[in-house]
Amino acid sequence: MPQLHAIYTEKRECQDCHKCIRECPVKAIRVQDGYARIVPEMCVLCGNCILACPSHAKQVRDDLSRARELITGGRRVIASLAPSFVAQFPGVHPRQLVRALKQLGFFAVSETALGAQQVSANVLSLMRREPCRIWISSACPVVVDFIGKYHPECQDAISPLLSPLLTHCRMLRQHYGNDIALVFIGPCIAKKKEAEQHPELLDAVLTFEDLDRWLKEENVQLAKIIGTPADSFAPEAAREGALYPVEGGIIPGVTATSEISRSQVMSFSGIANVEQALKGLAEWKPEHNIFLELTACAGSCVNGPKSARNMSIARRRYEIEHFAQPQAEKPHAASVDIVQHYAAAPVARGAYTETQIREALRTVGKHSPEDELNCGGCGYDSCREFAHALLARNAERMMCATYTRKLAQKKANALLKKMPSAVVIVDEELKIIECNANFVRLFSEDIEEAKDLHPSNKEPFVGTPELEGIALDSVIPFSHLFRRVRDGGEDIVGHDIRYQRSILNSSIFTIEPHAVLCGIFQDITQPIFQKEQIITRAREVIQKNLKTVQQIAYLLGENAADSEIILNSIVRSFSPEDFDEKDAEKHP
Repeated sequence: MPQLHAIYTEKRECQDCHKCIRECPVKAIRVQDGYARIVPEMCVLCGNCILACPSHAKQVRDDLSRARELITGGRRVIASLAPSFVAQFPGVHPRQLVRALKQLGFFAVSETALGAQQVSANVLSLMRREPCRIWISSACPVVVDFIGKYHPECQDAISPLLSPLLTHCRMLRQHYGNDIALVFIGPCIAKKKEAEQHPELLDAVLTFEDLDRWLKEENVQLAKIIGTPADSFAPEAAREGALYPVEGGIIPGVTATSEISRSQVMSFSGIANVEQALKGLAEWKPEHNIFLELTACAGSCVNGPKSARNMSIARRRYEIEHFAQPQAEKPHAASVDIVQHYAAAPVARGAYTETQIREALRTVGKHSPEDELNCGGCGYDSCREFAHALLARNAERMMCATYTRKLAQKKANALLKKMPSAVVIVDEELKIIECNANFVRLFSEDIEEAKDLHPSNKEPFVGTPELEGIALDSVIPFSHLFRRVRDGGEDIVGHDIRYQRSILNSSIFTIEPHAVLCGIFQDITQPIFQKEQIITRAREVIQKNLKTVQQIAYLLGENAADSEIILNSIVRSFSPEDFDEKDAEKHP
């Protein structure tokens, strides 16, 4: 059975809001049948969609059961703990956390920061061997994937080294033997892909949320745990590598020997800033080595998608820098072979002609550049980008807000036009939004008087006039009923109103509370409506009084049945084509 992608959509929870598309930097979302699916081959696992989704439809694959299986499987299981743990568990001493993990069944706990220190040492060696080059850190798996899929021109600049996590795994296997199992715990979702790509090094990945849930399920309370010297990090505590989670955290290790100046090392965080840093990079031929620390999360790993959101990022950074031990006088030497070459895997983007794009735009009612509002309601930055998504079948026409609104308006207009009753829709100020021709005909005399009051209507009214914006009280003499519904919130249904020489059966109801109201009027003095009203009211008599008739049937004998037959005969006489014999069968 194929493994579930690290990020997936809970179909039942997706509300079709397109917010995930809006926040996805690579638009790795495909909308089908009204809900947004992740496209794995396009996704870089940045986690933006998870943070953006208001209904929590975007979820992270749960690998907690996998970690538990490793614990119960008899092997020594070691936790590789991300250095941002100090921001995730403020006030908790490292020994308390180590003891808690041991209570869950881990053999030992080690800091991923140890691997970070080895990466810094190898980066320094790399820059010594190959001067006058641009190097991009391979520490962030999201950035590595982003470059490989969307900026392959910069692929050669990625330093050919394992990430700090995979480096740490290699170090632990060299120290403890290859029969151990390794579980990473941290704020990063993309580490799950590293485990999939390197099962020989990493067995499972948990988020900090997973760890919180596990501790609660086992009733392990961190605050009550007493750690001992035996509960220290294995095989040793990290030093400068503990700074890796903050922006610029790699720099101290790279510049420790003063061989590389501070101006040669730069840091950019957040996928938008990373993309800006990559623009034109392939053409740059520097006179000295340049090292770029690029991380996908704004503020770096301390702000990962599964990091603590109840704490200021400023405080999180402080907690990490305060915890990190001072830089060693002599930087760590490269002692582990961590060479890893990365291959580009560009995402194919459909090449569409201008004719195809224009045709796609026409399907959503955009016939000229003036129609392209670029409102972003669909989640894409421009109408043309949305057209590309339509052609690639990653989007649906109903995602376009203007198209959907116009379509709804057309349907509403068609319904209003076909309705035999007079219909008017008004706003909170009781000004007309929309009405049909029957409304105009019914209130034509008052409308002719009202037209002079509306400055935008200087031409004579013909057919269905443009009454938008006209005050309702200038058209009908009973607008106070609309005011009552608007203010009181209680609908008026089936209320008879005498208007001139007619009786109007009226219903006034709320569409949007205190904002939009609708009125439907039927002149029941007209022959066709008289007939319908008699039929309707005869049926109401049958329904409302039948129970009472049945209760006294023993007194009336067959008279009850005779009464119903008489009433039904009235209905038949008025509507022989509509009367259903089954109506009578319902009341034996």
